[in-house]
Amino acid sequence: MTRSELLALIANGENSGVEFKRDDLRPEQLAKEVVALANFQGGRILLGVDDDGSITGIRRDELEPWVMDTVFGRTVHPMILPFYEEIRVDDRLRVAVITVGQGTTKPYVVRHHDREDIYIRVGSISRLATREQQARLYAIGGMLHVEQLPVSGSSLHDLSRDRLTDYLATIIGDNQLPIDEVVWGERLCSLGFMVEREDGPAVCTIAGLVLFGHAPRRLLPQSGIRWMAFDGEDKGYRALDDRLIDGPLAALRMQAAGGGREIAGNGVIEGLVEAMRPFVSEEAAEVGASMRRERRWLYPVAALREAIVNALAHRDWTRYEEIEVVSYKDRLEVLSPGALQNSMTVEKMIAGRRSPRNHLIVEVLRDYGYVDARGMGVRNKIIPLLKEQNGVEPEFQATEDYLKVVMFKGERAGNRVDPGLRCRQ
Repeated sequence: MTRSELLALIANGENSGVEFKRDDLRPEQLAKEVVALANFQGGRILLGVDDDGSITGIRRDELEPWVMDTVFGRTVHPMILPFYEEIRVDDRLRVAVITVGQGTTKPYVVRHHDREDIYIRVGSISRLATREQQARLYAIGGMLHVEQLPVSGSSLHDLSRDRLTDYLATIIGDNQLPIDEVVWGERLCSLGFMVEREDGPAVCTIAGLVLFGHAPRRLLPQSGIRWMAFDGEDKGYRALDDRLIDGPLAALRMQAAGGGREIAGNGVIEGLVEAMRPFVSEEAAEVGASMRRERRWLYPVAALREAIVNALAHRDWTRYEEIEVVSYKDRLEVLSPGALQNSMTVEKMIAGRRSPRNHLIVEVLRDYGYVDARGMGVRNKIIPLLKEQNGVEPEFQATEDYLKVVMFKGERAGNRVDPGLRCRQ
């Protein structure tokens, strides 16, 4: 960092990624700022700068060894390797700049007085994380599998026996189906769809309820999808359509009379398709070979399917908001609650890197054929198909609260594609 870059950074003041500190602080005080930045998106700590931006300079002897050994080596956990540099402001004053990247093994803690405290960054302030924020950090770091948590008040009766039977017998080929409720409970606990409790009967896990529950929202209000449609370019005062799509994720398929399998009961994905069909497709002007006007989809069906399935598969269950799918005059947005998993970025996601948050849900959706085994849907489907059909690439917006995929209609919208969001058989 150059002197001019340092002065510009100081002139902009403290923010969510920049912290000013004098260098006469205690190890745990500096560790608090380090941990908060690592648990967020990383940032810089400037030692030798007062809160008001005035430069006091480095005064501590052997500052670098103290920072690297006492603070990072003994007080911050897990280990972080920062970038340390000292910038000379004038003949008398120097400022130390500690650059901390976004942590890949969250949550980071301050170890002090036989305690481990977790801090997060809120604006320009570092503060202790709440219980919910701690759970979120453990989930992001892969240390807590939220989908395996119990859902209070649930039981075996909240799960669809028909769908469970179809999954066990047809999808994964289990030839020995449970014969009574006791055996059903044991089998589902082994699969991760239920969990034993010391103070009572087994209850459903989040994964079990959202995959096979009759009405998951009754016990898990953030499940399902909120679908909305507007005739303008923003959420106007009146929606053309606004509904909550509830139910198990996967469709129930039964043996058809002529062979093969047909849908006997919609899942959330199929229910959403039926709701959104009038708003994301239109009848063709010409009559086709079947002597009927066929529907033209305004977005590639495979891209729509991929974005919706990704939102369902990778949402953060520590968040209490629903997935949102919203149609506007010029675009369609799919919003999935929660930050990207661990150190994942939009660039890494587009490149094809995989980092599933809900492993069990993803595996079951893959069993049903909703999820591509390669996990390359963003790179191989969403982006190229939208560019080919509508002439416009999608946008991906990632924040600490959500991942949003924005699909634009573009000038070539309306090209015909295969109707329906059908999963592979």
